[in-house]
Amino acid sequence: MSAATAATPGGVAGQPEAAPGTMPGVEATDEALCARAAGGDEPAFDALVSRYQGRAYRLAWSILRDAEDARDVSQEAFVTLYRSAATFRGGSRFSTWFYRILVNRCLDHRRRGGWWRRLVDRDAGDEGEPSLTERQAAPASDPAGDIDKERMMARLWTEVDRLAPRQRAALLLHVQEELPASDIAAVLGCSEATVRVHLHRAVQALKKTVR
Repeated sequence: MSAATAATPGGVAGQPEAAPGTMPGVEATDEALCARAAGGDEPAFDALVSRYQGRAYRLAWSILRDAEDARDVSQEAFVTLYRSAATFRGGSRFSTWFYRILVNRCLDHRRRGGWWRRLVDRDAGDEGEPSLTERQAAPASDPAGDIDKERMMARLWTEVDRLAPRQRAALLLHVQEELPASDIAAVLGCSEATVRVHLHRAVQALKKTVR
């Protein structure tokens, strides 16, 4: 029986022990879970994976535009998290620290050249990967308008693909993950001014598409 399902002193069978410094029944913070994972607490690590696996895959896919690569890279990021949890010192939020691991993995993967598969029929994609039209919320009326929107989104994604890797990462962290410039700077390892330049250039490039 694992630690997550074993009865704990003062606890309830079937429930994980509360994180140090938290009340029983109160959800542990990411930072507390990371500290526990650093000490070898596998249920704490599993909880972090459960919280971040969807976001990790989504961000990796947006950067790499390939389902298989996104799965591989996001899993590599979690392996790095497991091995490096003890190096997290709490100087930033856990999410910022983890996104830095993930984005660096994505950028390394692109430099190695594994991203070439994304050039083969993006919208067909891997089996189970939603198409562009399935990823976009469509209004119930005006089919002609739906087609125009799909074409616009296709053009936008094409333009996003053309952005420099760090510009794309900055844009996606800002739009998808809603991170402020300060957190994006921590993820990318650059200044806030550089982040703002990346965002400005990315937006200017995308504006040309919607004109």
